[in-house]
Amino acid sequence: MDMRKAALEKLRALGKYVADKLQRGEEPVLEIPVRSLSNTIWDEKAGILRLGSQKSRRRLLDRSSVRAYAQTLYLAHIIAKAIEEGDYPTIRDLYYAAKHTITWRDPVTNRRIAENSFEEQSESDSIIQDIEVMLGILREQMGIMADAKGKIVGNMVIESKGHRLNLAEFGVGAYAIPPNADDINILKVEADYVLVIEKDAVFNRLNNEEFWKKHNCIIVTGKGQPDRGTRRMVRRLWEEFGLPVYVLADADPYGFYIYSVYKCGSISLSYESERLAVPEAKFIGVYPSDIYRYKIPKNFIIKATERDLKRARELLNYPWFANSKLWRRELELFLKKKEKVEIEAFSGFGLKFLTEKYIPKKIKMFGSD
Repeated sequence: MDMRKAALEKLRALGKYVADKLQRGEEPVLEIPVRSLSNTIWDEKAGILRLGSQKSRRRLLDRSSVRAYAQTLYLAHIIAKAIEEGDYPTIRDLYYAAKHTITWRDPVTNRRIAENSFEEQSESDSIIQDIEVMLGILREQMGIMADAKGKIVGNMVIESKGHRLNLAEFGVGAYAIPPNADDINILKVEADYVLVIEKDAVFNRLNNEEFWKKHNCIIVTGKGQPDRGTRRMVRRLWEEFGLPVYVLADADPYGFYIYSVYKCGSISLSYESERLAVPEAKFIGVYPSDIYRYKIPKNFIIKATERDLKRARELLNYPWFANSKLWRRELELFLKKKEKVEIEAFSGFGLKFLTEKYIPKKIKMFGSD
């Protein structure tokens, strides 16, 4: 069955459940898995984060949850209608489609009150995720589009909407990874590994220098915290083609967490880890210890902020970091020295040091781990 048709059936079943309950004079309660750190389970054997069994009960007759209840059903209705009409709305479209003002009279004060169905897009985005986990249907399966951030280039041939595209022929540009990476058919990949780069600027530099051609690899960036499409594409290259995945990020807690998102999954999307995470992904740097191992000049080193230090302490509380001797050592070093560096700091040793020395050496060192 078509994924969108299957999604539509589940959305309709939700509406029928609510209607049937109300017709019988019963309260229709929505049970929604809790998307939080407290309900995120670290599956050490699989090397990924999973969503736990804890659920919240969203009730129609509970004043504290009736607003979220109405938001959930209203957005589910709009999504179902979009599928029926063949539309592919963005998450921003859904926010505006669902945003309106409701006017009602308070029975106690008799005052007329105006209230918005949604105040901010973050509200509707969260409800969309609630619908995903409640019904077991992904945003991509419902045909909901999101901003695409990722880019990819290398010796790889894909098919998209009947068009055959060679990703080695984009010149100084790169192929923009679609919001749903499963919409493309990967026909051929000729590469030894995938290099995931945290920063767009570094990706552009390596692309211009044709690093991917010289080192027979695929290079990818999610421009910082990666979107779902980028993570899915990396997962597919690892899962379907057996390519090792290496992650290059700044020596700061945010770079470290970006790496862990590619490797283990994220807390907010732990219900998608099995299709997004790459448990065998390796971090090739930049480590805090690299600052001293490579004797990076003091004027290239940045003083860590209190926010950086707080984030590092948080990472030490996550079992997927705390259970690793390497990461405990690196994070403790960061907290002790209170210093960080960017990937570009290696350019102080010469513009080709990063691409000709550092990255190849790190892949050789960590590739056999």
